[in-house]
Amino acid sequence: MAYDFEKIISKFDIKGTLISCERYGEGHINETYLAVVDVDGQKVNYILQKINSKLFTNVEGLMNNIKLVTEFNRQKIIARGGNPDRESLSLVYTNEGKAYHHCKCCDAYFRVYKFITDAIAYQVVEKPEHFYQSAVAFGNFANLLAEFDATKLYEVLPNFHNTVIRFENFLKALELNKSGRAKEVEKEIKFVLDRKDYCSRIVNLLASGEMPTKVTHNDTKLNNVMLDNKTGEPVAVIDLDTIMPGSICYDFGDSIRFGCNPAAEDEQDLSKVNFDINLFEQYVKGYCSALGDSITKIEKDNLAFGAILMTYECGMRFLTDHLDGDVYFHIKRENHNLDRARTQFKLIEDMERLYDKMLEIVNKY
Repeated sequence: MAYDFEKIISKFDIKGTLISCERYGEGHINETYLAVVDVDGQKVNYILQKINSKLFTNVEGLMNNIKLVTEFNRQKIIARGGNPDRESLSLVYTNEGKAYHHCKCCDAYFRVYKFITDAIAYQVVEKPEHFYQSAVAFGNFANLLAEFDATKLYEVLPNFHNTVIRFENFLKALELNKSGRAKEVEKEIKFVLDRKDYCSRIVNLLASGEMPTKVTHNDTKLNNVMLDNKTGEPVAVIDLDTIMPGSICYDFGDSIRFGCNPAAEDEQDLSKVNFDINLFEQYVKGYCSALGDSITKIEKDNLAFGAILMTYECGMRFLTDHLDGDVYFHIKRENHNLDRARTQFKLIEDMERLYDKMLEIVNKY
């Protein structure tokens, strides 16, 4: 669909004339554009995004989350003498002071961010240093928000990491067996059932207050970190659509699940799927150094377990979808979700075998 970008940009507090507005980046959820504006003869870049309101149905709640977190971050960065326009996502508000604009003519929702200069987001881990720097970035992000009241945040994806409910969904899928595949995957089913006790550990710690509820990013992959073009050091964490209340063990664990496996998530040859303990140590070193004193003892004690839990949750979700007939995750071949589940289960077996070493590494830093 063609949009009147000049009119859309005019709704935001941007001084100047729009020169161009072209698709930008490799994101698949929202439509992202690079808007170039002439301001007194100088070209100034902005990121314009059309929000996927089919996925994020409560745009007001979504954007209020982002507003609260980015404004909090900016104040923290200013207080420590940093550059908030570079070290944090920064919203450009509308002329009415809103965090987004609803274009009624096309029933679309738009937001604008200041462009983070001289930095790049890598799509894949090209070298271990990238993984380490992403750990520093997400550790910094968690540290900045350690004192933020996460209960103020709207739950964009309700019960996203509630593993108790994820397990209940698995049991329901097993009972209904819509795909008729349950008999063929008895080994994988047993794998999930044998680890039922994993599900309640962090959920219960959060519910009891023993573990603090904090802001979680919920998509802690390398491509959501901006690294400086020259130094390679982290500049800012981006893509805040899924920020919600939760445990930092979730974010840490998902990074490990994603980054410490050299093979593809859907690798069929499980001999290629291995948990890289050296990459784990690199991430722990970067993450804990950036968190500093803001991490509590109960959080640190559960970081390594968080890696197992997030891998277990992901594998369980893949297997649930396989039993349901592949209705949630997009597949490209027969048994695609089963292959995905098996890679996660192989990683879990490796992590369980190396768990004492993982705890030792966490305690080291």
